[in-house]
Amino acid sequence: MLYFVIPVYNEAPNIEELSRNLRSSVPEEKKFFVFIDDCSKDSTIDTIRKHFKEDELHIITKTCNKGPGDSFNLGFEYLLAQNINDIDFVVTVEADNTSDINILGSMIANAKLGYDLVLASPYAQGGGFEETTLWRRILSFIANSMLRVVFDLKVLTLSSFYRVYKPSLIKCIKNKYGTIINEPGFICMVEILIKAIRCKAAIIEIPMKLYSGKRKGKSKMKILKTGFTYLKFLFRNING
Repeated sequence: MLYFVIPVYNEAPNIEELSRNLRSSVPEEKKFFVFIDDCSKDSTIDTIRKHFKEDELHIITKTCNKGPGDSFNLGFEYLLAQNINDIDFVVTVEADNTSDINILGSMIANAKLGYDLVLASPYAQGGGFEETTLWRRILSFIANSMLRVVFDLKVLTLSSFYRVYKPSLIKCIKNKYGTIINEPGFICMVEILIKAIRCKAAIIEIPMKLYSGKRKGKSKMKILKTGFTYLKFLFRNING
């Protein structure tokens, strides 16, 4: 079984294509979808219910907007409460169709080889960016480079949502730290990656093209705000 954990916030225009992409990927695998709605003001929830079957779907609705990190944490906690099997996989992905779902089969295949965490990486050889602003790419490169140096991280992509986890890794992080993800914002992916490394996770990166032009609507990431969040995270955790 593939369990998808997908945070959403005003993603109604993207849901129909997301449904088509996820359904057509790795058709041999059973799928279950957990959406965490961060107080959307549009028809996101209704659109999800329209394009996903009731028996393959769980929607978590929040009472206030707290960011994707809080959403991922709620999604992971929900799956752990369902006692999911360690032979299954947890897939995290953006709802805006910017990630290439065509590589999911390769990601799952690598997870089945024994990797605890598989990262989709636009920075790996063969990956890249399509229609992403130069300013955003420069800031991303600087932030990732600083974090890799400070925390001695050997992977190239630190903040991508698109990943495949073994449930045993999520359980290890929960047992070791008590809380799977503390950071509410986009830095959450760096936090859980560092925790995974400290849990001795076997990690591999798969090259991916990031297609920003496929997104309908604006990105939810505020570049400068996220940049300051990265700096605060670095100083808070530099001795951790």
